[in-house]
Amino acid sequence: MPGIPLNARAVTAAVIGNALEWYDFTVFGFMTVVIARLFFPSESDYSSILLTTATFGVAFVMRPVGGVVLGLYADRAGRKAALTLVIGLMTLGILLLAIAPPYSAIGIGAPLVIVFARLLQGFSAGGEFGSSTALLIEAAPFSKRGFYGSFQMASQALSLLLGALVGAAISRGLSPEALDSWGWRVPFIFGLVIGPIGLYIRRNMADTEAFLHAKRTARRATLGEVFGTHGREVLCGLGSVIALTVSVYVLIAYLPTFAVKQLKLPFGQSFTALIVGNLLLTVLSPVAGAWSDRIGRKGLALWSLAITFVVIYPLFAWLAAQPSVMRLVIVQAVLSIALSGYYGPFGALIAELFPAHVRSTGLSIAYNIAVMIFGGFGQLIVTWLIGVTDSQLAPTFYVMGGLALSLIAVACIPATRHADVDEARDFTR
Repeated sequence: MPGIPLNARAVTAAVIGNALEWYDFTVFGFMTVVIARLFFPSESDYSSILLTTATFGVAFVMRPVGGVVLGLYADRAGRKAALTLVIGLMTLGILLLAIAPPYSAIGIGAPLVIVFARLLQGFSAGGEFGSSTALLIEAAPFSKRGFYGSFQMASQALSLLLGALVGAAISRGLSPEALDSWGWRVPFIFGLVIGPIGLYIRRNMADTEAFLHAKRTARRATLGEVFGTHGREVLCGLGSVIALTVSVYVLIAYLPTFAVKQLKLPFGQSFTALIVGNLLLTVLSPVAGAWSDRIGRKGLALWSLAITFVVIYPLFAWLAAQPSVMRLVIVQAVLSIALSGYYGPFGALIAELFPAHVRSTGLSIAYNIAVMIFGGFGQLIVTWLIGVTDSQLAPTFYVMGGLALSLIAVACIPATRHADVDEARDFTR
C-alpha cells in the first residue's frame, strides 16, 4: 500500500481485523435466543440458553492458547505475519457459522459444527488483541500513544454498533419464522465481506520500527522472560482487562438476552440501547485517549472505573423497577459515557507495561486469560445467577466485582512507561 503513511496503514490494519473479531463475537451473543432454539433445542428455554451461552464461552478456552502461540509468533515473525494469519482463521470460523445446518437437519452434528467454529475463532481471536494493540502503539508518536491506542477500543465499539444495527434490522424487518429460517445467518454472511478486505490490507502493511529494532538486536521473545521478568506487569494487565471484559460481555453482548428474558422487552427494540451506547463509546474513546496523553492514563482510568462502580447498581435497580426501552437506553448511555474514560486510554495503558520484543506475547497472555475467565463464561454465570437468586439485578454484582478487581490492578500499575518506539526510531536514523 505505497503512498499511505505508516501510521494510517497501521491504524487501518489494526482496526479492520479487530472490528471483524468483535463483530462476530457480538453477533453470536445477540443471536443467542435464536441459536438456542435452532442448535440446542431443549424442554426449557432456560436450558437452551445455558447451552448456547456455554458454547459462546467455550471459544474463550482456546483464547489463551491462541494468545501464547500467536503472540510469540508476532514477537518473532512480526506483527504483519501474525495479523495476516489471524484474520484468515477468523474468516474461516465465520464461514462455518454462516453455513451451519440446524439441529433439525443433521441432529447432533449441528451443535458440533458450532462448537468447532467457536473454538477456531477463539484461537484466532487470542492473537488479535496483543498483535493489533502492539501495532497501534508502536506506530504512534510517543506523545500520542493514548490517542492511537484508543482506536483499539473504538473499533470494538464500532463493531458492536455495527452488530447492533444489523441485529436490529433483521429482528425488526423479518418475521420470527423468517428469522429462524434464514435471517439469523445474514449478520454472519455480512461479516464475511470484511475478511478478504482485511486480509489484503494486512498482507500489504509493513512491520513497525520497534519490532524491527528488537529483531536486529537479537532479543527473542520467550515465555520464561515474560513470566520471569515481567510477572508483575502480566498480573496488572490481566487485572486491568477484567473491567473491560465484564462490561463488554455482560453489559453489552448479553443485553438483548437480558432485555427479553428478564425485563420482557421486545427483542428488536432492545438493540436501540446498544446502538446509542456503542455510538457514544465509538466517539468518546478517542477523545478520552487523547485526553490521557495530556493528563495521564492511570488517573483517568481509575476515575472512570470508580464512577462506573458507583452508578451501575442504582441504574439497574431503576431499570428493573419499571422496565422500558427508554430506561434501557438511558442506562446504556450513562454507562457508556462513564466507561469511555477507561476504554480510551486502555490500549496504551497496558501496552506500555511491556517492551517491544515481548509486547504481543505479554499483552496476549494478560488479555486472553482475563477474557476467558471473566468474559467468556460471563453470560453463562449471569444466567445461572439469575436462575439461582431469582434476582434481575444479579448481573450488576458480577460486573461490580470485576470493576473492583480492575481498580486494584490499575492502582498497582508501575509508573514506568516503555519508550522503546522512540528509541527504535533514533536507532534507525
